[in-house]
Order: sequence, then C-alpha cells, then structure tokens
Amino acid sequence: MKFLKHIIALITIVFVVNAKAQTTNAKMNAFVNNLMSKMTLDEKIGQLNLPGSGDITTGQASNSDIGLKIREGKVGGLFNIKSVEKIKAVQKVAVEESRLKIPLIFGMDVIHGYQTEFPIPLALSCSWDMKLIEKTARIAAIEASADGICWTFSPMVDIARDPRWGRIAEGSGEDAYLGSQIAKAMVHGYQGDDLSKNNNIMACVKHYALYGAAEAGRDYNTTDMSRVRMYNEYLAPYKAAIDAGAGSIMSSFNEVDGIPATANKFLLTDVLRNQWKFKGFVVTDYTGINEMVAHGLGDLQNVSSLALKAGVDMDMVGEGFLTTLKKSLQEGKVTIDQINTACRLILEAKYKLGLFENPYKYCDEKRAATEIFTDANLKTAREVAAQTFVLLKNNNQLLPLKKSATVALVGPFANSKENMLGTWAVAADYTKPISLLAGLKNVAGNNATILYAKGANISNDKDFETRVSVFGKPLERDDRPADVLIKEALETASKADVIVAAMGEAAEMTGECSSRSDITLPQSQKDLLQALLKTGKPVVLVLFTGRPLAIKWESENIPAIINVWHGGTEAGNAVADVLYGDVNPSGKLSTTWPQNVGQVPLFYNHKNTGRPLGEGKWFEKFRSNYLDVSNDPQYAFGYGLSYTSFSYSDISLNKSTIKPNEKLDVKVIVTNTGNYDGAETVQLYTRQMIGSITRPVKELKGFEKIFLKKGESKEVHFIVTSEDLKFYNNDLKFVYEPGSFKVFVGGSSDNTKEKSFELIR
Repeated sequence: MKFLKHIIALITIVFVVNAKAQTTNAKMNAFVNNLMSKMTLDEKIGQLNLPGSGDITTGQASNSDIGLKIREGKVGGLFNIKSVEKIKAVQKVAVEESRLKIPLIFGMDVIHGYQTEFPIPLALSCSWDMKLIEKTARIAAIEASADGICWTFSPMVDIARDPRWGRIAEGSGEDAYLGSQIAKAMVHGYQGDDLSKNNNIMACVKHYALYGAAEAGRDYNTTDMSRVRMYNEYLAPYKAAIDAGAGSIMSSFNEVDGIPATANKFLLTDVLRNQWKFKGFVVTDYTGINEMVAHGLGDLQNVSSLALKAGVDMDMVGEGFLTTLKKSLQEGKVTIDQINTACRLILEAKYKLGLFENPYKYCDEKRAATEIFTDANLKTAREVAAQTFVLLKNNNQLLPLKKSATVALVGPFANSKENMLGTWAVAADYTKPISLLAGLKNVAGNNATILYAKGANISNDKDFETRVSVFGKPLERDDRPADVLIKEALETASKADVIVAAMGEAAEMTGECSSRSDITLPQSQKDLLQALLKTGKPVVLVLFTGRPLAIKWESENIPAIINVWHGGTEAGNAVADVLYGDVNPSGKLSTTWPQNVGQVPLFYNHKNTGRPLGEGKWFEKFRSNYLDVSNDPQYAFGYGLSYTSFSYSDISLNKSTIKPNEKLDVKVIVTNTGNYDGAETVQLYTRQMIGSITRPVKELKGFEKIFLKKGESKEVHFIVTSEDLKFYNNDLKFVYEPGSFKVFVGGSSDNTKEKSFELIR
C-alpha cells in the first residue's frame, strides 16, 4: 500500500509539473504571438542582431551609434558590457525609447567565474567533482547577474585531444562521458531551476560542433571526421547540456563535412532540432557568418541566407542578418517563416528570463555592492582551486613541505598575480589575485623564511612574448641577461633547504588563438631548472599551465612535480595550502599527457589497429609503434597522485551474465594505505570485445570521488546496464550488442583491476 501511495504521489507531481509547464508555454506563446503581430520586418530582423557594445558609457547610451540602432529596433542584445549603471542606461533606451519597448539581452564571457575567478575549466575538470563544479557556475551566475548580466557564453564542451590547441584550456578534456557530466553541472549551476529568478543566467553551449578537433591543433582550422566518430566520441557533451535545459547554443568557426558549422543544416537542424529536440536559440560565434565569405561560400548576403536557412537565429557582431535579410527575402533566398522562427526564439528567451515582466531585474545596485567578490566566494575559490591540482610525481615524499623549512621560490611565475587567473578572466581585477610568493607567506606564517628570485623570463624570445600578450596585459620582463638572472636564483637557492620552481605557461599562452606547435617548457625556463637541479638541493616543480605539456626530461629528473594550472583569484593561497600539506592533492588528469609532441593526438580510449603492439612492449617490427619512443603517455588519463596511497581489491560482480533489463553490480574495496587522510577518484571503464564496428580499448562509464581517513576502507559500487553499453553503430543507431565485455576499476585509466562479463539477449 505504501508503495502504491508513493507511485500515485510521483504521478501527481509529474502531472502538476507538466500542467504548469503547459500553462506557462501557453502564456508565453500568446504573449509572443501578440508582440510579433505588431512588429515590422525590420524590427524582427533587428532582434537577430547581437553587436558588441564597445566601451560605451552611460552618457553615450542614448546618442551613440548603438543607442540609435536600439531606438530603431535594430538590436536584440549586447555582449561584453558590464556594470549595473551601464546596462541599466542601455536597457532604458530599449524599453523607454524604442517603438515596441522590447528589452535587450546582455551576454558576457563568464567562463570560469565573474570577478571571483575560479580555476580554468580544464583545471576544474580535474577535480572530477560535479557538485563543486556546479557550485562554481552558481557563484559565477550570482555575481554576473548582480552586475547586470543575464547570459553567459559558457559552458564550452568541446572534446579536445590535441594539446597544441590553445582552447583546450577552456574545456573539460578528452573524454565524452566526463565532459557530459560537467556540461550538465555547469548548465544547472548557471540556470538553476527557474530562469526567471534574478540570480540565474542563461547558458550558451559552445562551440557546436567539433571545434576542439581542429587539424594540427591550430585554432579555427578545418575539422573532418566520420559520422560514427562524431556521434560516439564528440557530440555527447553538447547533447547532455541540451538535455539539462541549456537555453542557447553557439555555432563554431570550423567546417564539418565541408560546410562551415554556421551554415550546416545537418548540425543545426537535423541533429539539434529534429534529433535532440532543442527548443532554445542558436547564436553564431564572433563574426561567424561573415567569415564564411573567406571559407568560399559567397558574399555576405549569400552566407547570411545560408546561415538563417541552416538554423542560426542570432548573428554576433557581423550584422549580416541586419543588412542583407530584407533583400534576401525580396529575392526569395529566405522565407518570412525562417525570419519569424528566429525572431520568436529570441523573444521566447527574453520571456523565459523574465525581461518583459521586469527589464531591469538584473540592475539592482544593492546586489552589485554586496554579492560580488565576497569573502565567502573567495573562500570557495581557494577551496576549489586546491581540489584541481594534480600531483604528477613525489619521490621520497618530498611533499608536503615543512613550514619550518627555508624555501627558495624561483621562476617567472613565483611572484605573478595576473598569470594566476588564466585565459578568459574578462571581468576580473588583475590586481586582486594572490601570487604564489604571497600565498607561501600567508600559509607558512611569520616565522617562515621564503626567499625569492625570478631566475628567468617566461621566454628568451621577446617576439614570442609580444605575441603572447596581444590580448592580455604585456608580460612582465626583466631585461637583465639570462645568465645574470640564473646566477641570482642560484645564490638564493644556496641559502635554502628546498627549491620551489614556479614555471610553465603564461595565461595568454593558452586560450583563443594561442596554439603552440612546441608544448615543452620554453628554453629560458629549462636552463634555469637544469641549473637549480645541479645545486643538489631538492627541487619541487610547480607547473602553471593551460594544457598538457610534454615534460619527459622534467619527469625523469625532477623529484616532485605538481601541476596547478591557472587557479584563479586565490591560486597562490591554494597552491601553498597543498605544498604545505594543509590540503592533500586529489586532482586527476582529464587529458592524456604525451612524452613528446610527435605522439599527438594521444588519448586513452583509442582503438586497436589490426597490428596492435603487444602488452608491455615498446617496439615490434611491423606493429603499430614508433622507432624512437614508446606508445605510452607520460601521464595517462585519470592519473593523479596523493600524499597518501590507496589499494584496490579485486573486482566482485553480482553475476557474470546479464540480460538487457538486468543490472550488473560492480564492487571494489578501496583502502587508504598511507599516512594521510585523502580523497580518491575511483574510475570505472568498460570494453566491448567484439562489435559490428571497432570499439575502443577502454571507455569511462562511471566514477566516484571518495574521502578516506588513514587506514580506512570503503566498499564502492557501480551499476552497469545495457544502456551504459550502447553506442552508435555504422547506421548511426544507438544500440547495444550482446557479447563479451570487460569491466575495469582503478585510480587511473592505465592502472586498473579487470573482470569479464557477458551481455545476452
């Protein structure tokens, strides 16, 4: 009887929710229908226009070129304008001076925090903690919405397997399953449970699609792959974000199947609308429509009509829609239905955000003064950053450091503030981040001795540094000769017990248009590191980076290495927390680190060739391998050490054969066998041994992050069903196939226990 009551209650809840949704949709449809019946063609096309604001002031809001266009109904929204004062002034023009008083939508690149900056997205993915990741998006939404922003161009969910590509920093790594979980968490964090609330903002999933698979890792470059690979290895995170309710999606710069994504009907209509049932709107990336002229698809009028017909709804910056669609309609190149559909979707987004009810809902000066860059947010930023660091090596338990030790802190990032933030810290105050030098002093206390010397510039190549600083603050440079800088560092190191070398990449060495063909440490830093090692003092390499690096020599010679990415506003304090052992590192890599760039692309879930290399071997003639390096990565997907150690029992299964409607219970016991309390991310992978198409050697299907006290054990369970074993076959049907499987459980993709099972009909 209790069970029946429970079922009835669930059915009632579903009925009420559906009824409420239908009522809301009916009201929205009636409102939009009424509004559109009053709109001229020019006003409808104007809603599809998303220009940048420039550095508009409140005094310019009404009489600037943008202000005039807003008054004439030729602007649907603005992006990268910030502050309540400016946004309120511009919104006033739209809702008090334009004919139909349609509010604007205001978007911004809120990528890994607003003013409180969190670690870059690639770093966040290494936490493998969905609640934590969702919390960072929630705080970002609260801060951005308090400053007038109602739309963010995030999350970026592009799968990236080539570390040469700079925008790998902005995504969640190489795996579609992990990326899908993160995509959902980010959307929920931004949008909450009700977009009409004044502290929720609309997410924009990007870049659709396959942007992270650019040839040669060069930004904006061509992408080409089979549909089978596309569906099985790249599309899942986009779909996960859509399923989570994302309100908008951004088309990518690259071409797919020979057609730029911004004019790709297969992507924007066949998949997005028809297969995935996406109900939000599509916006281009910056001048994405105009750039199709260079792709060779015609003049601006032609490419604008192609974009609209393919399924684009809003044109970012280029104004191709604004200046050509009316003519294209007259010439029969587009239809009024296509313009109406795009306009409707933009108006629906504004309705869902509650802007028609209150255009100034995000313009509350009190919130702006009390909810941005708060002590609580900074505390969270510090805690989050420490969970993203990945301990790559720790010979003889060199780490954690003793607070009584005299530390020589050297390297180009030892006393840097702005490079703590990472790429896309658009709203940040670059004077606010905590440097590593300050962090060590904060955590170690007044009695600690922290000695500092820069030791090297980021690079010996001034021209390279100029290219790096194009979109950011110019890199700080010491113009003394390199040997003088190294000598000063060595003198400093001679007075210390241990050397901490802060090296790696500047913030703008990753991100948009920051691809690198050489992903090793710059020579200036290598020279310094080699000189420090010759002192005989223990060396800890603290790597600041936005991508996997090729650090084979460093891994073979430096006793302790920890990758701390670009950790955000509180990075210096968080790094110090981990170096001194106040926090035990628990990050796990979400990307494979190669031994050298020649191995790229390198990823864990590859397929066997017809001539696979034997297990544990390096070279066999007429096998798939290299003459000069093994196939192995330097550090595998899922890898990450701790100050403690963990052991895994053999895998236990509740049955060796399952049917499609049955569950496989995978159990393993994990024990903390070291001397510290710590967290471990337990990872589950599967492999289909025989299929109708070739299948990967391993696929991530589940993970759980657990905390264990010293000596504690925990029984971890994973449930695997036929749904988890589905894939897209050669006909692009999502199916499972009966047969033999293996299941793997462990602390990284290359260190697992395994067991076999059968899936039968």
